[in-house]
Amino acid sequence: MTRRAGRAVVRPFAGILDLILVQDPVQFSFPGSVERAHTEAVWTWVCRDLAPELIDSERLAEGTYTAADLEAVMSQVLLRMKAGIEAAAADPEKDRRLRATLGSADARDALPGIVLAVRSRALLGKAQAFGKAINAMTDDGAIGAALQSMPLKDPALSALLFHAALPQVSNPTRLATAIIKLSGNATEAAVIRMGFTPVIEAILAHAQNQIFVLQPMGPFADIDLICRSLDRFHRLVRSLTGYIEFARGSRWATIVSAVTKQVSDRIEPRLRDVVSDINQSLRKGREGSDRVDDDRVLAAINGVYLLATIRECRDSLALNALFEQAWSQSGEALELHLQRNLDLIRQNPSDANTGLRLDAGIKMAEVRFNPEYADTLRRARASAERRG
Repeated sequence: MTRRAGRAVVRPFAGILDLILVQDPVQFSFPGSVERAHTEAVWTWVCRDLAPELIDSERLAEGTYTAADLEAVMSQVLLRMKAGIEAAAADPEKDRRLRATLGSADARDALPGIVLAVRSRALLGKAQAFGKAINAMTDDGAIGAALQSMPLKDPALSALLFHAALPQVSNPTRLATAIIKLSGNATEAAVIRMGFTPVIEAILAHAQNQIFVLQPMGPFADIDLICRSLDRFHRLVRSLTGYIEFARGSRWATIVSAVTKQVSDRIEPRLRDVVSDINQSLRKGREGSDRVDDDRVLAAINGVYLLATIRECRDSLALNALFEQAWSQSGEALELHLQRNLDLIRQNPSDANTGLRLDAGIKMAEVRFNPEYADTLRRARASAERRG
């Protein structure tokens, strides 16, 4: 994570473990993934303490150290990591110092998984190709055969591989239905008995990992990224809750419930602001001080896009009452302000601010209602301007 000058290294292990890294917040840990912060701490330990003469600190600082560079010294790096772990395991004081070096007991506990991932680095890319191949399979039988080709009898390795593969699987429900057929029924116990725990936990880990993307909710947040992440969360969660019968109070059921609450809590404040943003962005200002607040308009448009996404994903969220209220009130607010602005443009077709509000309102209406309604509004605007 740092070098002698304290500059951050962006990609631990030169990016070879990127496919299995997850971002904070991580309430639940899974054997197939590693927290980025822990991997950065271990990479710092490797670069600074274990192999400083093997890894070029200047190129690390410049961001030009590559996976090929690391591969050239990987055998020696792995030997030194193994020796460091064994020394710590044999001596409580050395183990305490290693925990202090890595910054936490959790990072120390992550070491064996990181070493396994490094040793399995060539398979991670193949797992990614496996995930892409799933999308082209046309029936559950083919998917089932593909799942059984994975090393299910080695849970630690299969956990890594399924985590690396899953981002490429566009419809995770197809994995769930194939697993149910192979397991004989949809109960959690049957799925576990058939060795498919790594698949379920990969889905749970990726669902949890969407929380990181959903955190920035200001007016300049990447709303496309947020909506894609919310849609992905929905697809992942529904692939489990819609098909797998979780045992009451089980760890998996607890994780789904907790992660759903976390995602909903991230979205709720923004959802509460949608109607207010619409009103403030489309309302005409007082005489002599009328201006269009570009930030508020952007927030309103983003809010409507988010609202439309939540509508598609609401079965995987704990926001039903708030969503129904925001959905209804946003429609009423848009219709009211659009009519008012159409009246204003009839009175003064050259009013640039009213024109800008109409542009924004019609864009919101296209998302909140449908493109046909937006086209009707555009024709109404053109007619109003001609009459004016």
